[in-house]
Amino acid sequence: MSSNIPFGNVRGMAAVAVALSPSAVAANTVAEQTFTVSGILATDFVEISKPTTQAGLGIANVRVSAKDTIAIAFVNATGSPITPTAAEVYQLMVFRPDGTPTARASM
Repeated sequence: MSSNIPFGNVRGMAAVAVALSPSAVAANTVAEQTFTVSGILATDFVEISKPTTQAGLGIANVRVSAKDTIAIAFVNATGSPITPTAAEVYQLMVFRPDGTPTARASM
């Protein structure tokens, strides 16, 4: 069995605390919202952690959408709109690759 798994080295990692105030997420939907995070490169890989839980609200994905910009996909699994807590400090983990990862057919 073969797969195209990208291989490469991580040049640097950084933990960044970012205060965010997301907009309301409509009922029964996934909505992507973008936020400015200075210093993020378009080639970076990111992970995020919301500091609190809110019933029915989750994070489905986070990605770098452009230089200095991350996009977070919020999930609302309820029948009513949910506004994520304002001015919460999210923990963002940034991975900066060393060059461009290459795909290999197997490990």
